[in-house]
Amino acid sequence: METLLIVDDDVSLLETLKMHFEEIEHDGQPRYQVATATSAAAGLRAAQDSMPSVVILDMMLPDRTGLEIIEEMKGLCGDARIILVTAYHDMETTIRAMKAGAFDYIHKPFPDPAALDLVVERALEYRQLSRRADEVNRENAAVRLGDIVGTSPSMQQLVKEIGKVTGSHATVLITGESGTGKELIARVIHNYSYDEPRPFIGINCSAIVDTLLESELFGHEKGAFTGATAGKPGKFELAEEGTVFLDEIGDMSMMLQAKLLRVLQEREFERVGGVKRIKLRARVIAATHRNLSEEVENLRFREDLYQRLKVITLLIPPLRERREDIQLLVKHLLERINEKVHKRVTRVPTEVMERLTRLPWRGNVRELENVLTRAVVLAPGDVLRGDDLPTLDIPPSPESGRVASNTLMFTAPAVDDASLIPTLEEAERMLIARAMAVTKGHKGRTCQILKISRPTLERKLQKYNLSQGQNPLGHGFTVKDDP
Repeated sequence: METLLIVDDDVSLLETLKMHFEEIEHDGQPRYQVATATSAAAGLRAAQDSMPSVVILDMMLPDRTGLEIIEEMKGLCGDARIILVTAYHDMETTIRAMKAGAFDYIHKPFPDPAALDLVVERALEYRQLSRRADEVNRENAAVRLGDIVGTSPSMQQLVKEIGKVTGSHATVLITGESGTGKELIARVIHNYSYDEPRPFIGINCSAIVDTLLESELFGHEKGAFTGATAGKPGKFELAEEGTVFLDEIGDMSMMLQAKLLRVLQEREFERVGGVKRIKLRARVIAATHRNLSEEVENLRFREDLYQRLKVITLLIPPLRERREDIQLLVKHLLERINEKVHKRVTRVPTEVMERLTRLPWRGNVRELENVLTRAVVLAPGDVLRGDDLPTLDIPPSPESGRVASNTLMFTAPAVDDASLIPTLEEAERMLIARAMAVTKGHKGRTCQILKISRPTLERKLQKYNLSQGQNPLGHGFTVKDDP
């Protein structure tokens, strides 16, 4: 329920307006709680007591003018929208009222109290827009480039591409598995694309049914459908000149795909049930975990919309393909988690970090954060315990079953004599030596192939006396650090 304050010395008009607004309902409940006052002093007291959303303020009051108290009124009731009312048609006063911060300036007598309805609803709508913009700007302030953690080649390349993207306002399509941080990348692009704060409005296309998603995107007019008791702006309108982030766009229905395509082509849209054309001023960033080219081939996604969206495409690699970043991610996430749960878990034993780098991470960074959060909460002191982590005997996912081009294959021969089967240590030594030979002794690429951390590789090289390039397979190599 919204609080409405009416300040007017015409008692008869005051009672008429009070009765009118108290009879208005929304979803079967009273829409307004109405407070009244007949003087400037009483109006200021009422504003302080009731904290109204909208104030209808008469210009000529017995003790002071409405124009004189507008600043005090704004100071008392925060972001309330103030509508000034007067019986005089004075252009100069109108200009002064708007300059002082009035939302609108209207004249009486009103032909019908309902004439105020649209003005009050519009005031509430703009108040909501302003609050939402402030909220998303506060959210965006915390998301900067430093939140993209990783020094792997794939992440360095991604950051370079983000830098190029922020120089334009072209449509961007972000692809990657669930949990890789697609919204984080979208927010970073948004924050570095503008010199001043602008709204970032996101919506998950898979979380809302089609009948409601259209209204969420484009907004609707009063009476557009059952339950639409008032007009409502959509995400494209709320974003103004900022960014609309369409998450999981691959789950959008074909009908809405057609409407979105028209919006992107014409840069205009209409509210549901409306006829007024509204300009699309926001940038569009879309994201999906699906392979849209395959979806197009299977006739589940429009090819013309796909071409519109992929003006610039960014692929976020899964965590299992950049295991060298896990140690940095653990440190970064622990700082955030400790602050959130009020703990001080800062020490990660070597064997625990090694297990973290070897886990399959089918849920990517999101899963890593969830696992660390649980471990931090359960940790009795400042050490992250291995007992609170998942075990390594987790079956690989179908996605992780694909063999990358730089993966080293090692297949043991089928033998009947058990004595010919190497021990685990012998097999590990041969596998590391073969990987070092393939990469010509390059430690960084060897870590990528074997999916192990740099400290682990260093220990294994020393353990098996491979640091000097002694290869048990008969091939020599020179050990190299990353260039």
